[in-house]
Amino acid sequence: MSATPERRALVVGVRPEKREEYLELHRAVWPGVEAKMTECGIRNYSIFLFGDTLFAYYEYVGDDHDADMERIAADPVLQEWWTHTDPCQVRIAEERAEGALWQPIDEIWHLA
Repeated sequence: MSATPERRALVVGVRPEKREEYLELHRAVWPGVEAKMTECGIRNYSIFLFGDTLFAYYEYVGDDHDADMERIAADPVLQEWWTHTDPCQVRIAEERAEGALWQPIDEIWHLA
């Protein structure tokens, strides 16, 4: 585990007609989703809503972010979770992560 967490932020839109469905899913996130994310070094994960924009922030404490993201992507529970959440989302930012709905955004300042 890394001593200093990496801060990560992402943005995506929520489809207005699917907003309540998305919020309902996140009122009771499946335990398997949270367990796999924790196992893969994700900490302090938050999703914020502003209008129809979702902003996510998390800290990564592992040693190989790409490998851990691949482990998350390969997990059957997360794959099933995404069949429910992905239809609620729409890309709103320039595509920086090819094929991904959630797009990474750059940190420009941090107060420690």
